[in-house]
Amino acid sequence: MTQEHQGGGRGWSAARKGVWSRLRFTSLRLRLVVVFGLVALTAAVSASGIAYWLNRESVLTRTQDAVLRAFEQEMQNRAGALPEHPTQDELQRTAGQMANSSQRFTVLLVAENPEGQTVYGSSGGLNGFSLGDVPESLREAVTERQKVTSNNKYPHHLYWQRIVEDDTPYLVAGTKLIGGGTTGYMLKSLGPEAKDLGSLAWSLGIATGLALIGSALLAHAAATTVLKPVQRLGTAARRLGEGKLDTRLRVSGTDELADLSRTFNKAAEALEKRVADMAARDEASRRFVADMSHELRTPLTAITAVTEVLEEELEFEGGGIDPMIQPAVRLVVSETRRLNDLVENLMEVTRFDAGTARLVLDDVDVADQITACIDARAWLDAVELDAARGIHARIDPRRLDVILANLIGNALKHGGSPVRVSVREEPAEDSGMPGGSVVIQVRDHGPGIPEEVLPHVFDRFYKASASRPRSEGSGLGLSIALENAHIHGGEITAANSPEGGAVFTLRLPRDVSAAEDGEKAGDAGDEGAEGDA
Repeated sequence: MTQEHQGGGRGWSAARKGVWSRLRFTSLRLRLVVVFGLVALTAAVSASGIAYWLNRESVLTRTQDAVLRAFEQEMQNRAGALPEHPTQDELQRTAGQMANSSQRFTVLLVAENPEGQTVYGSSGGLNGFSLGDVPESLREAVTERQKVTSNNKYPHHLYWQRIVEDDTPYLVAGTKLIGGGTTGYMLKSLGPEAKDLGSLAWSLGIATGLALIGSALLAHAAATTVLKPVQRLGTAARRLGEGKLDTRLRVSGTDELADLSRTFNKAAEALEKRVADMAARDEASRRFVADMSHELRTPLTAITAVTEVLEEELEFEGGGIDPMIQPAVRLVVSETRRLNDLVENLMEVTRFDAGTARLVLDDVDVADQITACIDARAWLDAVELDAARGIHARIDPRRLDVILANLIGNALKHGGSPVRVSVREEPAEDSGMPGGSVVIQVRDHGPGIPEEVLPHVFDRFYKASASRPRSEGSGLGLSIALENAHIHGGEITAANSPEGGAVFTLRLPRDVSAAEDGEKAGDAGDEGAEGDA
């Protein structure tokens, strides 16, 4: 037999902490359900534990008190009638009579016979209930003689203890007759009470499970009620981010979520107004630039005709232009050309901003196109070309010429000779473009581009040196080249070569129409995926 003990839940608590530390919840709905569930579980377990403990103590105490009263009464009535030194038969007969009481417990009587020998008498109800089955601490307490005082009137008292054998609880009690003599022990099974308590525990466990399920359903309903406006707000914010500025939320109620919806609607309305104002100003600015460029072309045409005449007079020996004003005439001719280029560039930029720029595609030999660009501008002596014939691409020849003229001209103007132009092909798997791509690199042998300037080389009107705002060029060339690359579905990057000098890399699809079809198909696939979600 082993004594009954009540162990703590340290192992379960540590395991629960370990499991909890490994959980990572990303869904607000799941977190709400889990929190509701934990609160309900804690409350249900606490209530069930308290109810079980109270009922357990009540049942055991009631049974225990009844058994102890019956045993004490039997000891007084039956064992008290025995002589001071009974025989074993007398003890056996008395133990059997005591065991037949209403509580049906097993009795063991111990005494000394007339010969001074210790004799035992057992009811034999549990096949071998002997003194060895009684806990030693209980035996010592029963046989120990207490000092009689005003507060303690008897030298011996009734002592009891609960023990467990084979998962069955028992009550063991013992006492000694007040006048001395016979000592009695009692063993009572608490199995029926334990079974009742087990049924109670199962009932409380089922009730706890039902409470947990109910709390989870309640939490889910509450989370749905709370999160539905939040989900609508997230959807509206996503639509707003996609540019649908007329998105608004339906507002109902007066709670915090309704206030949040009103705030969102006000913010969306203010944003829509601000964007509309900015778009109107941007449109007015583009219209102004376009109108101004168109208006400037008429006087510039006349001025250009005059400057061409003046330039011819300068080149003619013995012309009628005073040598003192020839530098001024040359300056006028140069600045007129610069102004003409600026107006053309502004008109081109305006077309890009307005989205009216269009491609006129043609099958071209890239090497022939580069050679024609260099030859038309008399750059053959300053440019090295490394391009094999036979590399064909379906692109806009005029816009490619604009890109090459800007890149090569920029390299000649700000870099160092010789300028090297190389061409290579990239397969589709490397370039990420359907049909592959054509890569054109323009490298000079100058000092390179300062690191702080690299991120801004394609910005409009950007010049590396702010102290030379009137340097030759408008600051739009590289920007226009990049826009022409983008309209092809390509890209231009700028970097510094480890060997020195700047390197501009132009990457264009071999077939612009195929690249556009692939991009449209990709957009359609994305829209379909978003719709499914």
